[in-house]
Amino acid sequence: MIKLDTSWLQHVQKPARYTGGELNSVVKNHKDVDVTIAMSLPDVYEVSMSHLGIRILYGLINEREDAYAERVFAPWIDMEEEMRKRHIPLFSLETRTPIKDFDMLGVSLQYEMSYTNILNMLDLAGMPIWAKDRDLDMPLVIAGGPCAYNVEPIAEFLDVVTLGESEEWFHEFIDCYKAEKKAGFPGGKEGLLRKLSQIPGTYCPALYDVSYTESGDFKKIIPRFPEVPLKIQKRIVEDVESVYYPTKPIVPFIDIVHDRAVLELFRGCSRGCRFCQAGMLYRPVREKTPERLYGLAKELIKNTGYNEISLMSLSSADYSMLPELVDMLMGEFQDKKVSVSLPSLRIDAFCIDIAKRVQQVRKSGLTFAPEAGTQRMRDVINKGVSEEDLMAACTSAFKSGWNTVKLYFMMGLPTETDEDLKGIADLAYKVLDKHREITGKRNGSVTVSVSFFVPKSHSPYQWFPQVDVEEIHRRQQYLKSQINNRNISYHYHDGYTGYLEAVFARGDRRLAKVIERAWQKGCKFDGWTEHFKYDTWLEAFEECGIDPKYYSSKERTYEEALPWDHLDCTVSKAYLKREWDRAMKVELTGDCRRDVCRGCNVCPELNTWIIDYKEGGKVEKVTFGLK
Repeated sequence: MIKLDTSWLQHVQKPARYTGGELNSVVKNHKDVDVTIAMSLPDVYEVSMSHLGIRILYGLINEREDAYAERVFAPWIDMEEEMRKRHIPLFSLETRTPIKDFDMLGVSLQYEMSYTNILNMLDLAGMPIWAKDRDLDMPLVIAGGPCAYNVEPIAEFLDVVTLGESEEWFHEFIDCYKAEKKAGFPGGKEGLLRKLSQIPGTYCPALYDVSYTESGDFKKIIPRFPEVPLKIQKRIVEDVESVYYPTKPIVPFIDIVHDRAVLELFRGCSRGCRFCQAGMLYRPVREKTPERLYGLAKELIKNTGYNEISLMSLSSADYSMLPELVDMLMGEFQDKKVSVSLPSLRIDAFCIDIAKRVQQVRKSGLTFAPEAGTQRMRDVINKGVSEEDLMAACTSAFKSGWNTVKLYFMMGLPTETDEDLKGIADLAYKVLDKHREITGKRNGSVTVSVSFFVPKSHSPYQWFPQVDVEEIHRRQQYLKSQINNRNISYHYHDGYTGYLEAVFARGDRRLAKVIERAWQKGCKFDGWTEHFKYDTWLEAFEECGIDPKYYSSKERTYEEALPWDHLDCTVSKAYLKREWDRAMKVELTGDCRRDVCRGCNVCPELNTWIIDYKEGGKVEKVTFGLK
């Protein structure tokens, strides 16, 4: 057990990040369990503790008597400095056990710009960063999350990657590891990985060979052993109604990014926004009943004391039983001063009555995501909403007393022009004018927040190049020039981080040496503006002889092999290509949840179906193909 001396710990920022002991944390004796796992998200405590996936897996594993999960997160700059100076290895929060003494280190891959933090954490733990240099005396490094769907840039740092939803997978994985450990790992590390690779949804990068063409393009990745799968298909939990859900999450001593109780309404989204990777990865839609959610909410509030419940999904307003659920929750919690929040609202699904109902306890501004400034551009990306939808929603909101609206957009989308960018400013002015028209006052405010498009794997835009970083900045400044009103605030994301995000999102294994070199040169916490070192990253690319534009700006053909083809989210390439073609024709594709099947391939491939309680539960689509 690592001893922390308060004489120096009190001098680092937020020492409660490292002390553990929070309400609902679990403490077990390592000697009483067969398998120990350190669960991590490679970011600072406040970000990591806000992640629902960590909460789920922490509770799931600790319900087992034979396994124990603890937490470990990336120490902030000041704490790392003290740890290295005092030769303190990376340790777990619950028992302050060195990470090197665990059986496994689990890493949640949420964001490409956290990759150097993974290397830094391995090094702080006293572990080699390359998987080939670690034997079974070291923890097995396992990873999952959305970035796992193109994990190739960091594949050689990892031992095992899980694809898809991992509640059921983790039980199978622990059982297999436990059996091999009890037998003394007869096949060594390679034998263990070969056994683990037989669990559906498991990718062991060391068991595959990668080749490239003479011109330097990715060619293929093939397994080295006959029993190892050629493609790894994602795992999915069909019965989300009864799947494990944590009702005693850890309550931090300090404020975290999302410091509230979280209810997961459903999984998946079938709206089909063409820029959205998540909408492809997490199909099909599977809802929980309002009765189940109501029961979970009561347990969460009882066990945590939170005064806010966040209704979470990719698009919370698409929950088919939302009015009924809101009535149940408000009836239970309104007098107890517990508020309910809807973090993601679609304009066309917006219901002012629901918004008014949930904000009776605590009123805040409203947030909508038109995504693009013109109807043409919204149709290109298949957003499926109109300016009339937005103005109708704002009209209802302003009549009901709201004065503040936030609007989220993207720029850099395929086929975008300056006219589309000007449309963003025009919309903001129209919303502000609508407020003055309805209220007769000039105290309305509109916040315009614009992120830059990053092409992601397994989306219809996976073949599309990102525009050059110089053009990113030009477009940002052009839009800024179109907004000249103090009641409209304009926020945009740094173009350089979005550029590198695209590089790694579309990258292959050759980028691993760049990530290593950047880390060696001091890059870490790259997602934090104050610590991002763009010039240092460019130096790392140059020293490794790799042009980052090859990855971000290369327009790929439908026929060429992609570095992530073996990582199967079950949405077919034919469907993605069809959606790309429809985007170029400015054609909309309907939502299969309320329309005919669109032939994305997920339901028949996984032998699972949409679960929509407005439609009576399980909805089996029998008409495959486009309408």
